[in-house]
Amino acid sequence: MAGDRSKARGRDGPSEFPPTGDGDTGRQRRDIVSGEPREEEALIRFVAGPDGAATPDLARKLPGRGLWVAADRASVETAARKGLFARAAKARVTASPDLANQVERLLLARLLAGLGLARKAGEITWGFDRVVAAIEAGRVAFLVEATDSAFDGRRKLLAAARRRGTSPSLLGLFSSEELSLALGAENVIHTAFLAGRGAERWTSDVRRLSGFRPLLPEGWREES
Repeated sequence: MAGDRSKARGRDGPSEFPPTGDGDTGRQRRDIVSGEPREEEALIRFVAGPDGAATPDLARKLPGRGLWVAADRASVETAARKGLFARAAKARVTASPDLANQVERLLLARLLAGLGLARKAGEITWGFDRVVAAIEAGRVAFLVEATDSAFDGRRKLLAAARRRGTSPSLLGLFSSEELSLALGAENVIHTAFLAGRGAERWTSDVRRLSGFRPLLPEGWREES
């Protein structure tokens, strides 16, 4: 993937992703496309399913030999198109031409589920006034805005962050309906993922998703 996926600036948002705290000490695996070792956080693990199909294992828990591919659309598409899963496994492993889209959908679902878990852990707040208060307290890692949110609300939240001298990452991945269902609330538009271990874990999947799709709707980047 072109560019540095560790940053949202210039492509998908106004600021760098919050640090994960992992540094350069994570385990490394060989990317079957480039042949280069990379940290697990920058890769997607696949295993051969019961039917012999390459199956994404985003949680890295499925049994079987791991087949690791860089977390970007071009790499997954190349691995599927060139039969690199079978070559790496030295066995018959098929790959759907739609595999990169499957990974994207699974990552989106994983991120949405992560918001629900963060709510239960008290790591999420929502509602314009409460999000502003969290920004002013310097507690926000992500501003998660509904894709159908209004420009004026986003502008005011980003202005509040600038006044505070902070730069939380801005994400626009889910509609208000999706956020409301995930958080068990009504009419969720503005959401803040508070800084902490939960946000650090969530960042890993945000980074991986950034290799498959923009993190903001078209036109949002120009607003910031």
